[in-house]
Amino acid sequence: MATSTVSDDTFEAEVLQSTTPVIVDFWAEWCGPCKQISPALEEIAQEMGGKVKVAKLNIDENPSTPSKYGIRAIPTLMIFSGGEVASTQMGAQPKGKLVDWINATISATV
Repeated sequence: MATSTVSDDTFEAEVLQSTTPVIVDFWAEWCGPCKQISPALEEIAQEMGGKVKVAKLNIDENPSTPSKYGIRAIPTLMIFSGGEVASTQMGAQPKGKLVDWINATISATV
C-alpha cells in the first residue's frame, strides 16, 4: 500500500475514522527535510501496509488541519489511533528510527 494524500476535507474520514492507525506526514513542497523522509515513508507504507496507513497532508494547501493540531514546524509526523493523536515526531529521522517509533506507538495503543 502506498502513501495516500489527505486534505482538510478528507481528514476526518481518512484519518480520524480509520480503524487502522494512521501516520500523518505534515509537509510542504518547499521543505527539504520533508523531501528527505518521503522515500522512507513510502517504504514504510509498503512494508507495514496491514498495520498502519501513511497519509500526507500539504500544509500550504490545507491550513485548517495543521493549525487545529498546533503544527509549528515541518516535517511533523503524527500517529492517529482511534481518532486521537497517539504520538508525535518532529524533524527528519532515518527510516530505522521511524519504524522503531511506529512499532512502539502501535504496540502501546493496541
